[in-house]
Amino acid sequence: MKVLVIGGTGALGGHAALHLARQGHDVTITGRSSAPQGTPLTGLGFLKGDYVAGDFTAATLSGFDWMVFAAGNDPRHVPQGEDFGAWLKKANHEALPAVFAAAREAGVSRAIQLGSFYPQAAPELIAGNVYIQSRLAACQLARNEGAEGFDVISVNAPFMVGAVPGLPSAIFEPYVAWANGQIPIPFFAPTGGTNFMSFRSLSEAIEGALLRGEPGKAYLVGDENLAFREYFQLFFDAVGSDVKLEERDEELPLLPDVAIPQGRGNTISYEPDAGETALLGYRRGDVAAAVAEIVAQYG
Repeated sequence: MKVLVIGGTGALGGHAALHLARQGHDVTITGRSSAPQGTPLTGLGFLKGDYVAGDFTAATLSGFDWMVFAAGNDPRHVPQGEDFGAWLKKANHEALPAVFAAAREAGVSRAIQLGSFYPQAAPELIAGNVYIQSRLAACQLARNEGAEGFDVISVNAPFMVGAVPGLPSAIFEPYVAWANGQIPIPFFAPTGGTNFMSFRSLSEAIEGALLRGEPGKAYLVGDENLAFREYFQLFFDAVGSDVKLEERDEELPLLPDVAIPQGRGNTISYEPDAGETALLGYRRGDVAAAVAEIVAQYG
C-alpha cells in the first residue's frame, strides 16, 4: 500500500513509518522540515507540509491508499507567545479533522489518528484540562470524518518509550545522562505512576489497526503499569548503575508536574483489552527492552 505518515519526521510517526516500510509498504513521511540526516527516515519518500497551516489538501493526499496521522499537538508544540488553549483548538479541533476530510475527498481508504490515552483511561481528568479536552476532540472529530469507503480508526497511546536510530531526543538523552551521573539532579523519582508502552509495540498496533481495525473504533492501547520510580530505575539498571532511586513527593525536573496531568502522587493504570490487543497484534512486556535500546543509542 502507498502510505502517508503525517508527522513522520518525529519519533512516533518516524518509528511507525519505518516499521510499515519494513512490512513492504511504499511509505512517504511529512514534516515542516526534511527528515533528519543520519536517520533511516531519509530513505523514505518525503512531502513537506504543516497540517496546522492547511498544507494537506485533497490534491496533496491524492494517490495514497492509507494515512497515519501522528502529528497531534501537545504543550511542546505551542509556539512561544501563542495562547495555549487557542492554539490547541486551532490545531486539534479544527486543522486535524480538516486533514481527515481532505483524505476522504482524496480517496484514501483507511486512516489512523494517533491520539492520547487520557480521555479513555482517565475520563475524570477531561473536565479540568484543556489539553486532554483537545485530545478528546481530535479523537472524536477525526473519526467523525469517516464514511463509506473511508475508515478512520483512533489508536490512543500512553507514555511512550523508545528511539528511532539517529534521531535526537530531548526527553530520553537527558534521562540517560542523568542515569550516568552527568546531570546534577538528585537520585529520586516522583510519587505516582502511569502506563508505559514501547515505540515498537505502538508501531505494531498502528499496523494492526490499518489491517484489521474496526472502522470508527478508538482503541486504548498500552503495556506496563509502572510507578515512576520503577520506570526511571530501568534507566539506571540499563547503564549498569548501582543507584537505587528513592521515591519523593517532589517535582523532578526531568518529569515536571505539568507533564503529569493526573497530578503528582496519583496513578493511571489499566489493562488493555485482551481481545483488542490480539486483534491489533502488538507485543507486551517490551518497556525494559525499549529502555535498553535508548541507552544503547544515547549512552
